[in-house]
Formats: sequence, structure tokens, C-alpha cells
Amino acid sequence: MYDTDKRKILSALCHGSIFFSLAFVSVGIPIAVLFVSDDPVVKDNAKEALNFHFNVWIYGIIFGILTIVLIGFLLLGILQIVNFVLPILAILQCLSNPEQPYRYPFIFRFL
Repeated sequence: MYDTDKRKILSALCHGSIFFSLAFVSVGIPIAVLFVSDDPVVKDNAKEALNFHFNVWIYGIIFGILTIVLIGFLLLGILQIVNFVLPILAILQCLSNPEQPYRYPFIFRFL
């Protein structure tokens, strides 16, 4: 018979290690429990926790790449809209008030 309290603690520790996933060391907790424990339930929980870690990392990489690509397209789209709208506003401002120069908003002025 295996100790149920020890089983609960070690299994919870394996699955709870994902909350420390920002530190790459978190995967070491289920690995250590896998090698130290001889309880088959704890070993299965450690294996499952490791699988979950690997899945989270893979999905994180995939979603990170998609975010970069999609945000890149979004930012390029916004840039095209700004590149189209602001000159039209500048032209209209210059035609309606030729005495005052138009200043584009949200730009850095080096000169």
C-alpha cells in the first residue's frame, strides 16, 4: 500500500509546477518526482504533468509566431490607413487655412 498523503502531495506538486512555468526549472519538478517516486499513480501524474508542460511550450511557440505575423499585418494595415488619411487631412487643412502650416500628429520631429 502506498501513502495516500504522500501521493496527493507529490501529484499536486507535479501538476502545480505549471504555475512556475515562466522559469524553465518548473519542468524539473515532475522529472524529479518521476525518478524519485515508486508510486505508479504519482509516476503517471508526473508523466502527465510533463506532457502538459511540453504542450504548453509548443502552443506558446505557435501562438507567438501567429501573434507576430498577425500583429505585423495589423500594424501595416494601420500604417497604410494613416498614410492615406493624414495627407488628405493635411491637404484639406492647407486649402482651407493657407496661412498656417499643418503639423502631423504623433510624429517625431528631427528638424
